[in-house]
Amino acid sequence: MAEEIRLIKKYPNRRLYDTATSTYITLADVKTLVLEGVNFKVVEAKSGEDLTRSILLQIILEEETEGAPMFSSDTLSQIIRFYGSAMQSMMGTYLEKNVQTFMDIQRKLHEQSMAKLGENPMLNSETWSQFVKMQGPAIQGLMTSYLEQSANSFVEMQQQLQQQARNMFSGFPFVPFGTTAKRNPDDPKR
Repeated sequence: MAEEIRLIKKYPNRRLYDTATSTYITLADVKTLVLEGVNFKVVEAKSGEDLTRSILLQIILEEETEGAPMFSSDTLSQIIRFYGSAMQSMMGTYLEKNVQTFMDIQRKLHEQSMAKLGENPMLNSETWSQFVKMQGPAIQGLMTSYLEQSANSFVEMQQQLQQQARNMFSGFPFVPFGTTAKRNPDDPKR
């Protein structure tokens, strides 16, 4: 049975109402739902407009302005440059695949740690750090795999773009590179 989507309504006073708990919640509470893997949707209370992406972007903005940001200014600038370009949708797919690959690596690392350390509640961040240091070669192998998958995704994206360009321009009478076009003797441009 598919998990039911938790509905959160946003009211004009900017308050968020969780219909599952019948309480008002904050962005921090929504972040907790994300971290717990809860499937939810945020809608505008009157119109029903989906605001989920907007709320998630607000959470990211808060996270980026506090503590150690994940994205450098250069990275954000590069992402902004893709908006409105022909590569926008492909870049979104590329980033999504990379994040998924990174999550798979994280999951594998967690599984390895549970196999070695077990589900001991006494384990803390220091123990985890020691485990990660001991797993250097394994982490390096996972990261190498991640980078290869990332490169493969980028090559696939380029191939799709090339194919789309070929399809788009296939009806035009282009002369192949390196050949000379035969000219009509009656052509006045000669």
